[in-house]
Amino acid sequence: MSGSIFGKMFCVSTFGESHGNALGVIIDGCPSNIALSEEEIMKDMDRRKPGNAKVATSRKEDDTVEILSGVFEGKSTGTPIALLIRNTNQKSGDYSNIKDVYRPSHADYTFDMKYGIRDYRGGGRSSGRETAARVAAGSIAKKFLQELGITVTAYARSIGPIVVHDEDLHLDHILLNPVNMPNNSIAEKALDYIETVKKNQDSVGGTVECLIRGVKAGIGDPVFNKLDASLAYAIMGIGGVKAFEVGAGIKASAMLGSQYNDSFYKDNGIVNKRTNHSGGILGGISDGTDILVKAHFKPTPSISQVQNTINTSLEETTVQITGRHDPIIVPRAVVVVESMAALTLADLLLCNLGANIKNIKSMY
Repeated sequence: MSGSIFGKMFCVSTFGESHGNALGVIIDGCPSNIALSEEEIMKDMDRRKPGNAKVATSRKEDDTVEILSGVFEGKSTGTPIALLIRNTNQKSGDYSNIKDVYRPSHADYTFDMKYGIRDYRGGGRSSGRETAARVAAGSIAKKFLQELGITVTAYARSIGPIVVHDEDLHLDHILLNPVNMPNNSIAEKALDYIETVKKNQDSVGGTVECLIRGVKAGIGDPVFNKLDASLAYAIMGIGGVKAFEVGAGIKASAMLGSQYNDSFYKDNGIVNKRTNHSGGILGGISDGTDILVKAHFKPTPSISQVQNTINTSLEETTVQITGRHDPIIVPRAVVVVESMAALTLADLLLCNLGANIKNIKSMY
């Protein structure tokens, strides 16, 4: 299988299946002398784990990270960093009733058509469990970005019809509620809605917004490696993401140029914009203002209602999915979006070092 390697300079390679012995990631290209510890990485891993029973599966995932290489006396050495996450709570028997059928909106059929074999126990590499390795790597990317004054903050902007509007946005609320919404009172409404959906044996989708601050102007490589295209590639690669927006996003298609264009001005010698419909990216290159992107997630495909499908013999049948599944993936996906954005920025920042002779001269 190809497609498990991400990045050019800050390069990550993930491995493992949902019901295998372990998942893991190797990070090549992380600069040396960055303070790293398993405890710091676990802060992000804990955000991805199931939490409130109303919004997540009842299964217990310890997701304990082991640093196998690349760190000495609490700092990165500049050599490959290997991280391992052992699977400890697999229940493969939960999937025995679907081993010969293709679950609607899952990757069962396409994996079978591509490889002629599939791991039906939770989906193998197509499972959301795979994102644990991404989050572990993303935690290290965020530590690197922090050294440069860059922050990456993601949150659930909407869950089904429940939306946090601009005037109600409170970033300090994100970690204070189970759905990672930037408004605690709206989060309570979202929890009630999810509970109703769950009682109906159904699931729901939503959106995750990601705010990146502190990136200087000049990051991103036209034509094919634009910053917005690179972020789209990274975030659309997360299972369940069906659409991606930058700045005003789809709203821009209904605006006039006079409404959309962001006017420049100078503030104490610093170039700024009066609006940010472009989401901090012009011509595929960062403009020095806040970068804002949004990912739209489909409803969790594993629902316990009876659904029509076909089996591996291509006969029409029905399937009822049992086991432990999330009624919504958005709250747990928040840190995954954050991680993929951080990995993208870390890679592009290192790639940018050779873009200007001034950068090279300052180093050598």
